[in-house]
Amino acid sequence: MLNISSRLDRLPSTPMLKKILLLTGIGWMFDAMDQGMVAGVMAAIGREWALTTGQLALLGSAGMLGMAIGAGLSGMAADRWGRRTVIMMTLIIYGVASGLSGFSVNYPMLLILRFITGFGLGGELPAAATLISEFSPARIRGRYVILLESFWAWGWIASALVAYLLIPAYGWRMAFWVGAVPALFAAYLRKAVPESPRYLDSVGRIDEAEALVASMERQAGAEFRHETEDVEEHLNQGGVRRTFFDLWSGKYIRSTVVLWTIWFGINLGYYGFVLWTPSLLVDRGFDLVRSFEFTLIMCLAQLPGYFSAAYLVEKAGRKMILSVYFAGTAVAAWLFGHAGNPSEVLMFGCLLYFFSLGAWGCVYAYTPEFYPTDIRATGSGWAAAFGRIGAFAAPFIVPVLYRAYGVEAGYVYVFVMLTAVFAIVSVVVAVFGKETMGKSLEEISEGVESH
Repeated sequence: MLNISSRLDRLPSTPMLKKILLLTGIGWMFDAMDQGMVAGVMAAIGREWALTTGQLALLGSAGMLGMAIGAGLSGMAADRWGRRTVIMMTLIIYGVASGLSGFSVNYPMLLILRFITGFGLGGELPAAATLISEFSPARIRGRYVILLESFWAWGWIASALVAYLLIPAYGWRMAFWVGAVPALFAAYLRKAVPESPRYLDSVGRIDEAEALVASMERQAGAEFRHETEDVEEHLNQGGVRRTFFDLWSGKYIRSTVVLWTIWFGINLGYYGFVLWTPSLLVDRGFDLVRSFEFTLIMCLAQLPGYFSAAYLVEKAGRKMILSVYFAGTAVAAWLFGHAGNPSEVLMFGCLLYFFSLGAWGCVYAYTPEFYPTDIRATGSGWAAAFGRIGAFAAPFIVPVLYRAYGVEAGYVYVFVMLTAVFAIVSVVVAVFGKETMGKSLEEISEGVESH
């Protein structure tokens, strides 16, 4: 007899899966738009409110702290109450808080709202990636999660356009208002997103899971066996309550250590350069508008980074592509830090965005594959939460290096540090990572448990 998971893995890409990807991706895009606008806001608000470098760093880190807490709590919530519920609620929290950020009357108010915005954003991302991973057949699972993550590029491009066209003309408040309304509309659209069949199956809601999978099978236009396993077996499986401490049991400790290292490294490295790029370019002599223009052009390089990773991850495997893209990011960071003229800034900046965002897509595809259904969102959420500690630290580390060595040397040392971070993660993946390409989620989790 074929169970729910086996039937899902036998399916091709269906209209339902594509619809879920699109609706989930639209919300993901507005999450990215918010994060991208923070970089522009930091450069603009620093001038308007005469903020110190330390205050700007705290502004960048407040959202990251919220993301860390949101990711950890939402993962456990998604395993208890469902993936769909969590991604709906967290997007609403994010949209409301982002809109209110535009009405901030002082620095403390903006800090609090940025924390709440981060809480919603951080809570949504691992739950959404888990949902797409669980809906996708094994042979295209990595590709679909990376395609979900590719919506981040569109959001970042939109934020760069807002920063380039609106912030200089209308001020930083407009950036938050522009992002909030469509985010709340995206939350409304997500009402049409169903719950994960694998989750429904794991908690004993067999009839709902059966109806969803049967609908996808009909869309596939082929005959599939649809016998399900004994209901009692699923109920027993779903009755086991998992906790944070299960992630550190003998079954999962290797997976947890590897994933937490990857997440910490990519967050520290990525947010070390994206949040500060406009401000650093201004300090190097580019005006604010030119800085936003450069950032917009570099953001366009994210798209081929995502699409190439989406193609290669199902050809060469997760482990190989992750390691190669992290190594490419390390090289690009070194070159960007040593760029001597505007042409080199643009060229090496495009390489940096290409490789780093391709790596991000692979990380989101890789993470949910390490844990079984009843602890998948919890494992993904806590990996993301630990990673956000790196994102929280990055806005503070960058200005410390920058001030210690001055404008020219400090700029170089910032990117030397980022080079080292990406290179270390590349080695960790190559040495300690495992390959998950083409395997069912259940097969992978059984392999973890046999360690």
